[in-house]
Amino acid sequence: MKGFFRIVFASMIGFVLSAFVLVILAVITITAILSSSESETVDISPNTVIHVTLNTPIVERSSKSPFDQLDLAGLQTSKNLGLNDILAAIKRAKADENIKGIYLDVSGISAGMATIEEIRNALIEFKKSKKFILAYSEVYTQNAYYLASVADKIYINPEGLLEFTGFSSQITFFKGTLEKLEIEPQVIKVGTYKSAVEPYILDKMSDANREQVTSFMGSMYDHFLSRISASRRIGKDSLFAIANGMKVRNAADAVRTGLADGLKYKDEVIDELKKLSGKGKDDDVNSVSLTSYIKNNEPEEGDYNNRVAIVYATGTITGGEGDNESIGSERISRTIRSLRTDKKVKAVVLRVNSPGGSALASDVIWREVMLTRKVKPVIVSMGDVAASGGYYIACAADSIFAEPNTITGSIGVFGIIPNLQKFFNNKLGITFDGVKTAEHADLGTLTRPLTDAERLIIQSEINRIYGTFTRRVADGRKKTQEYVNSIGQGRVWSGTEALKNGLVDRLGNIGDAIRSAARKAKIKDYKVVSYPSQKEPLESFLGSSEDKLKEHYAKLKFGEHYQYYKQLQDALRFTGIQARLPYDFTIK
Repeated sequence: MKGFFRIVFASMIGFVLSAFVLVILAVITITAILSSSESETVDISPNTVIHVTLNTPIVERSSKSPFDQLDLAGLQTSKNLGLNDILAAIKRAKADENIKGIYLDVSGISAGMATIEEIRNALIEFKKSKKFILAYSEVYTQNAYYLASVADKIYINPEGLLEFTGFSSQITFFKGTLEKLEIEPQVIKVGTYKSAVEPYILDKMSDANREQVTSFMGSMYDHFLSRISASRRIGKDSLFAIANGMKVRNAADAVRTGLADGLKYKDEVIDELKKLSGKGKDDDVNSVSLTSYIKNNEPEEGDYNNRVAIVYATGTITGGEGDNESIGSERISRTIRSLRTDKKVKAVVLRVNSPGGSALASDVIWREVMLTRKVKPVIVSMGDVAASGGYYIACAADSIFAEPNTITGSIGVFGIIPNLQKFFNNKLGITFDGVKTAEHADLGTLTRPLTDAERLIIQSEINRIYGTFTRRVADGRKKTQEYVNSIGQGRVWSGTEALKNGLVDRLGNIGDAIRSAARKAKIKDYKVVSYPSQKEPLESFLGSSEDKLKEHYAKLKFGEHYQYYKQLQDALRFTGIQARLPYDFTIK
C-alpha cells in the first residue's frame, strides 16, 4: 500500500512540475511575441541624426526570433544586428529627407574585416547625398577606426585612445598540454599549408604557415592602409610609419598625426551635432538609433515573378539540417534544389561566410550548385571567410565576388583521430578489451593507436578526396588540376590575392553580386528574396536553449580563455574527413 501511495505521490509531483514548466514557457512565448510586435515602426521627424553604435555582434542576416533578447536563468542574450538590415537602412537613409546625417559612436566592432568593409562602402555611398557623417569615441580599436575613417570629422575624447599599431595574429598551440595528458593526435592530411592540425602537433608555426599568414595578412593590411589613406588624405607610407613607430600613444597624438580632427568631450560633440542638424543651442538633437531605424526597413519593390534568390550559407558545414548559425547540407541543398525548379527564380546568389567543415557535406552542396548553374545563373558573394569547404561549395558558380579582405582558398583536406589509450590507462586507470569479426572493425576507436595499415587506408582516402576537391575547383574555375594544386595545398589567400590567382573573379560586395546575377539573367525589374527560411522562433528557442546555457556557463567559467577551451572542444568533435580553415584567428 505504501508503494502505491509513493507512486501516486511521485506522479502528482511530476505532473505539477511539468505543468509549471509549460506555464513558464507559455509566459515566455507570449511576452516575447508581444514585445516583438510593439513599436514595429518608429516616427522619424525632420533633421534627425542616426546614432550608430554597432555594439552587438553583426551577423549575415537578422534573426526574426522574438526570443533573442530574453534573460532566462541568467542567460542574457543580445539582439544581433544583421548586415542585410544595416546595409538596407544606410541605403534608405541616403534618400530619406528626414535624415540629416549619421553619428558614428563606435569603439569596437564584433565583426570580420570584410563585413566592416561592406558597411564602410555603404557609408561612402551615403556621403554622396551630401549629408554629414561625424565620428566620436573615447576609444577607437583599429577595426572601429577603419569604419570611422570615412567620416567628415573624427573626434576623440581628450583622454581617449586610438589604436593604430598594425595587424597581428596569434595562434594557440596545445601540443604540450596533450603530451602532459598523454593524448596523441593522429593526423592525416594533404597540403603543405594545411595547418589546421598544427596547434595539436607543433609548439610553433611551421615555415609554410608563417609564409601564408604573412602574405594574406600583409595583403589585408595594405588594403587597410590604402583605404584610410584615401579617406584621410594621408600618404600610405606615412600611415605605415605612424603604426610601425607607434606614434599614436594618446589622443593628442591622433590629432597631431592627422588620424583625428580634434579633441572633444561628449557635450561638445552634442553641440556640434545640433549645429549640423540645424538645431538651436538649447534644443535637443533629434536622434534615432540604428536598431530603431532598421524597424522601418521595408522590402525593396520589384517584380515578384522575376526573383533573385539570396541563399545564406553561414557557419560550419555539417551534415543534416543545421540551423541559422551553421550550414546543414540537407537544408541548403534542398533549398538550392527547390530554387532550381522554381520558374519565378531567375538567378541565385549564394552568400558564403564559412570556414568549411565536413568534406562530404561540402560535396553534397557543391552538387546542387553545379546542377543549378546549368539551369540559371549562380553568383557567389563571399563574406569574411569562404575557405576550404566554404570554397568547395562556391567553386561551381558562374562568377565569384569577394571583398579584398575576405579570407578564402585553403584547398586542402585533413583528418584527425585522437588516441586516448595512454590517457585512460595512465591518468585514469581505465583499460579496454573486446572482440571483433574483421581486422578493421574497430577502425577509428579512440582507445588504441592506428596501425600502419590503417594510416595508409585513411591517407589514401584523404588523397582521393583532395583529388576530387581540386578537380571540382579546376572544372568550376576553368583551370588545370595541376594549376589548382599549385595554389591549393591548403594555402589561405586574401580576396585581393585570390583575384590575382584566379580563385575569384571580381572584388565587390553582395550588392555587386546581386546586380551581376540580374544582368546575367537579363532582368531589370526583379525582387530580391532571402533563403532558406529561418527556423520558427519557438523551434529555434527550444532547440538551442540547452546549447546556449552550456555556452553561457562555459564563458563564465573560462572568461577570456573560453576561446582556447572552444578550440579543444571543436577538435575533439571533428568527425569524418574535414575541409576546414586551418584555425580560428583574430587580426588585431
